Amino acid sequence: MMLAILLTPTRPGPPLTLAGGKPLAAGLREQLRAAGARDVVLTDDLAELAVLAGTVREPVLLCSGDLVAHTAVLRHLGTSPMPGTVALVLPDPDAGPVAVLEDRGQVVAAGPADTLGAAPTGASGGAVRVGVADLPALVAAAHAVAEAEARTGIHTPAAGAVAVGSPGGTSTVLDRLLAELARPDSAAGSGITIFASRVRLLVARRVADPAELADAEAAVAAVDSDRAELRLSVKEKDDFFTTYFVSTWSPWVTKLSARLRLTPTGVTAISVAFAVAAAVLFALGGRPALVAGAILLYLGFMLDCVDGQLARYTRHFSPWGGWLDTIADRAKEYLVYAGLAVGVERAGGPGWALGIAAITLQTVRHMTDTWYGALHDEAAKRPRTAAGPGATGGLGDRLSQASNRVQADTGSLTYWLKRTVVFPIGERWALIALTVAIFSPLVSLVAVLVWGGLAAAYTLALRTLRARSMRVPVLTRVDTMLHRDDGPAARWLAVLGRNAGLSGPLPLAVLAAVASAALLGAGLAGLGSGHARWAVPLATLVVLLAGLPAAVPHAGALDWLVPAALRAAEYLLVIAAGVLIDADGAVIFALLFALALRHYDLTARLEKRERAPLLGSLGLGWDGRLIVLSVAVLVGPPAGRIVLLLLAGYLLAIFVVNALRGWVPRDVPGPRQPTAVETRTDGQPGSDDALAVAGAREGYVPASGEWDRGASPAERDRDG
Repeated sequence: MMLAILLTPTRPGPPLTLAGGKPLAAGLREQLRAAGARDVVLTDDLAELAVLAGTVREPVLLCSGDLVAHTAVLRHLGTSPMPGTVALVLPDPDAGPVAVLEDRGQVVAAGPADTLGAAPTGASGGAVRVGVADLPALVAAAHAVAEAEARTGIHTPAAGAVAVGSPGGTSTVLDRLLAELARPDSAAGSGITIFASRVRLLVARRVADPAELADAEAAVAAVDSDRAELRLSVKEKDDFFTTYFVSTWSPWVTKLSARLRLTPTGVTAISVAFAVAAAVLFALGGRPALVAGAILLYLGFMLDCVDGQLARYTRHFSPWGGWLDTIADRAKEYLVYAGLAVGVERAGGPGWALGIAAITLQTVRHMTDTWYGALHDEAAKRPRTAAGPGATGGLGDRLSQASNRVQADTGSLTYWLKRTVVFPIGERWALIALTVAIFSPLVSLVAVLVWGGLAAAYTLALRTLRARSMRVPVLTRVDTMLHRDDGPAARWLAVLGRNAGLSGPLPLAVLAAVASAALLGAGLAGLGSGHARWAVPLATLVVLLAGLPAAVPHAGALDWLVPAALRAAEYLLVIAAGVLIDADGAVIFALLFALALRHYDLTARLEKRERAPLLGSLGLGWDGRLIVLSVAVLVGPPAGRIVLLLLAGYLLAIFVVNALRGWVPRDVPGPRQPTAVETRTDGQPGSDDALAVAGAREGYVPASGEWDRGASPAERDRDG
């Protein structure tokens, strides 16, 4: 469900008319309905807009009356899987009356080009979808713009007469609302994020006179909308292997899938089946099986791209589908690690040791990816200066500027090197498939560890320098205790540490990881008998100290490393406990696999701004699980091994139950619906059930949130 509000400012002369004789406003109304709007309200009054935004309980799609575009442009905006507010952005900064500045896919400033603090990256496209949670901000923006107009003597009906500084441009009501919403220091913009929906391949233009309207109509007619939408289903910027070895032909599979009426979730399931089959073949060994497994792995990755392309092509998004895609990506990869580990074990090598190292390294890497993304997103929202947000002029700032230049040089050698060196998912699948087909599972796992380790060192070093240059409070809007996966013990310790004057959470988190690594080293050195097992409870006590600063604001420049350090501490302690009680490598891997699924669930929710898991507290938290590990080590084998296996099964059961129950769309009580067709108070036709300014409408049940299939923590890999 979505309400569309068409903002139609008064302009001199006759109304703009399309080639067929239909008024432009009437054509836009039809397009908005075709784009998914349940209702379209025409207004040119900010007071009425504020009443509408303050009473409805569904997303609101604002559209300026000077927009000429493919219907698909409006449909893509209205169905965007990005949470909250999304603004249409034209790629040419001079293409609209108001310039915009983007950072990490967010509109961080809008207004005259000389006031943005940096060179504009685009122009306002004349359409904004406002999410339900951001409707109060829209109300505040409408009041703020109305007050500014009253002070300057400029009123909404004459909105087209307000110059904004762009060459030849004049602002509209929507442009001024967008500028207000994008101001981080305003009452409206301080608490929201505006994502950018850039116009590619399709046509969207702002028009001011009949000549511009005729040119825009001709441009729209010259583009095949369906063909363009199929091309748009492929990500604009992807990794080297995906771009040149998958996306060159996967759109044809996407088109076929749409004709066969396959859903994105169905394609995801087929992709999982291919990966599982590849893992089985890797475990069996033998050259034919390894080559066949490599082919299946490649096809499975292609289908993993197709499910996202199909979702974008058909506009079929759902919370469940997006979450499933994120979790399936990691589950498939780690099942392949398990298959390779079995293959190495069958050949007499240390398969499980390598598989355990691979799953630990990759999970910890992904934790840094997610939380560094949170840091960067927070920095993007800060007010701009001429040198950029939080710029210090130091090495980190120079690295940021250099990185931005490389990213802008699309297709260059340095661009592809930067995207490849961080070892993203496409390159990982390609490396596994090639090395296992040509060499062996042993070579494949070693190659993953070597490249993954180098990529981790590279990204950690550069991100540390860049983060220190930002100098902005970070993670202050995140429930860090939830996403740290703190349990009862850590939360109790947080109460004790709240007023202890601790400087920050990072030192104790790093100490926890070091203590776990030291214990693992002792276990691998052969100290796993007798009193050495008492080292596990002692190490657990050291690790638990990381719970003391859990409630301290994670506002340091490097505090985005805290969750990754906690994951490293827990995973290393799991491995150490398994070594000390001589647990089978498969059992240790299974427990790490269960933990990884839980932690990817949490990071996916963080990235998508979703609510906490329904059964989150039953996961015990990292602190509770470490206490269970200590008990398992103290009781010794074989009972301790059974405890590890039971813990893995318990966590997997909670994960599955939460997956089945936790993604049912939330029921939001809705008010009564209008019982009569109403008209606007000025006597002009409004909509089939438009309301008067007096506020007869009370609201509607919002549609459920949407997820971008394929937007997983792995995408943060590319942010070197």
